[in-house]
Amino acid sequence: MAKVNWTLDNLNEIFVEASLTQEQIAKAKTLFLKRLAEQAHRFYGGKMQTVPKAGVFGFNWFNVWYTPGVSKISTTIRDDNETSYELSNRGNYVAVVSDSTRVLGDGDCTPPGGLGVMEGKSFLMKYLGGIDATALCIDSRNEKGEHDPDKIIEFVKMVQPSFGAINLEDISQPNCYKVLDTLREVCDIPVWHDDAQGTACVTLAGLLNALKIVDKPLSDVKIVFLGAGASNATIARIILAAGGNPEKMIMFDSRGGLHKDRQDIKADTRFYRKWELCEQTNPAKINTFDEGMKDADVLIALSTPGPNTVKPQSISLMAEKSIVFTCANPVPEIYPYAAKEAGAYIVATGRGDFPNQVNNSVGFPGILKGALLVRARQISDGMAIAAAESLAKYAENRGIGPENIIATMDEAGVFAYEAADVAMQAIKEGLARITMTREEAYNKADADIKHARELTHKLIEHGMIKRPPETMLQEALDWAIKQVA
Repeated sequence: MAKVNWTLDNLNEIFVEASLTQEQIAKAKTLFLKRLAEQAHRFYGGKMQTVPKAGVFGFNWFNVWYTPGVSKISTTIRDDNETSYELSNRGNYVAVVSDSTRVLGDGDCTPPGGLGVMEGKSFLMKYLGGIDATALCIDSRNEKGEHDPDKIIEFVKMVQPSFGAINLEDISQPNCYKVLDTLREVCDIPVWHDDAQGTACVTLAGLLNALKIVDKPLSDVKIVFLGAGASNATIARIILAAGGNPEKMIMFDSRGGLHKDRQDIKADTRFYRKWELCEQTNPAKINTFDEGMKDADVLIALSTPGPNTVKPQSISLMAEKSIVFTCANPVPEIYPYAAKEAGAYIVATGRGDFPNQVNNSVGFPGILKGALLVRARQISDGMAIAAAESLAKYAENRGIGPENIIATMDEAGVFAYEAADVAMQAIKEGLARITMTREEAYNKADADIKHARELTHKLIEHGMIKRPPETMLQEALDWAIKQVA
């Protein structure tokens, strides 16, 4: 059997050589990536470290970077807090804040359990967006042991002077709604919930291009949503804002369709975002998933990880040239090959090891970078839609197709392109503290991203970031194949 290479791009060839079926290959990939992730994280002790950006050129430079010289920095910022963006790293620094109550598809992982994801978010911000970020996993429980959204709100309000933006992550509903909506109003820096707004932005981008391929306008298509958590509820809201037809949209949660007769949702005011969708969508009050899937043009699922959450029979009920986004992590609600066999024309998931990865990782580095460039006070829905349109346009310009509807993380140019468009939208909406041209925004973002990538590659080149032993990769691969064979 061939050896896995360092880029991990020959996995499919190895799995085929091992005579695995499509279903076995999909399972083996998941098992391999999880096992390698654990081993690699142990090898490195996490993913992030702090590296100075200023030099030490002699002993007296300690007196410049610290006392007595630094006193001038403190008093200057004291007299004008806006200078903190110029005299410290604040203007390019993001806090990734989570109480770890809904980590991927694994639920409540305890406060430190979210560190892997939050460090991963920080890693992607640096390498893809040229942004410095730090993971802040907090305990949101009150004296009764209940997760209290007000504790998260108070924490973010307290730490905001140190950061240029806040990225909320993996906060369970309904707390996530109150936390985001409150902090967007009371904070003077952007507060962004990537699970919700980020996923919505990238999903809209993928949908816009998929609809171009099948030649169906957004305003005319029937869209079914499976799962009514923070991500899908926000996706539906953003699609509505972008021109989706509410009369042709149906959302399902674990109890059936959302509509005006769902008194259980109306009665719990914490779920006000879900109730808004009850009021706006599904006028026919359809309750069963398969009934809703009849002649549907689009399925957007962010629900229970699969692979049998969505059955092939349900996909077969959809209209011609149907579009299926099954984005549960770590396993989609139905595997792409099964959805295609059932009649889907375009299939997307949240995973990078399948075609059409609709994942917020291609969105948040550029969106946050754009907001930071102009020191935006918030990230509006208009900025999120501008980012989605920018992502879609970037991919369209380089060519799209049924297996390639959106840019991927290894297309470095997309992030500066997206950041520039987000910055311009912030200026347009009056949310920016400073103004610049699109060219200036693009050039600054591009330079920062190139610097971050070059720094990482130099650290590898000089042995400051060591490669894990080859035996680690091969052991994880052999183990995964053995589990499914």
